[in-house]
Amino acid sequence: MLQKLKRRMRREAFHPSWLGMVISPVYIVRRGLHKTILDLSPAIGGRVLDLGCGTKPYESLFTNATSYTGVDIEVSGHDHADSKVDVFYDGKTLPFPDENFDSVVSFEVFEHVFNIEEVLGEVIRVIRPGGRFLLTIPFAWEEHEVPYDFARYTSFGIEHVLRRAGFDGVRTVKSSTTVLAIGQLFIAYLAKYVSPQKRFPAIAFQLLVIFPLNVVSVLVNAVLPKQYGYFCNCVVVCEKKS
Repeated sequence: MLQKLKRRMRREAFHPSWLGMVISPVYIVRRGLHKTILDLSPAIGGRVLDLGCGTKPYESLFTNATSYTGVDIEVSGHDHADSKVDVFYDGKTLPFPDENFDSVVSFEVFEHVFNIEEVLGEVIRVIRPGGRFLLTIPFAWEEHEVPYDFARYTSFGIEHVLRRAGFDGVRTVKSSTTVLAIGQLFIAYLAKYVSPQKRFPAIAFQLLVIFPLNVVSVLVNAVLPKQYGYFCNCVVVCEKKS
């Protein structure tokens, strides 16, 4: 029973259901990412490479994949205790032959990439002509995994970078509205800087403060006009020019 509960909690971290609204201070951002990635997942299939894979949190969404390989760097802003990395690399040259993959995915990685043109050049090299690339990147979020947090991109900025690297058919989708982004930032601030540190007071704070604010944010978003000028994440799908 305990192991089953732990598995459910781990799943809620990246695949939040109604329970995530109750227990997670990052419910809004993770829910938006999950929904948007799921909507775009049919575009990704065949031999898939997950760049900066970590725990491969979204692998199960790509039902058209015939293989799923995770690559990551050993030195980063987090440890790899729970990672599912198949291959480590140096952050510069991917250890795969040219045109080896049909698709590449990358989740919340490129804000940590200082040499973005070089890394995108490697993605172009290992993906076949016409192959798809799906990535997510934050816009409204605090510095994290410091000191390896280098950039934020607008939807126009990341599209420009991808087209310059050799991708075409770029489609960008913002994973949250402005209202949800503001609500999420406030909730994350309270959870990190105001919530008690001791276990049981922290649980009470989550249930009595964070959970109601998650609900209020969702309800307010439902009644106010939808605007997307300020958003949590951008999810992008594009393809290598044939």
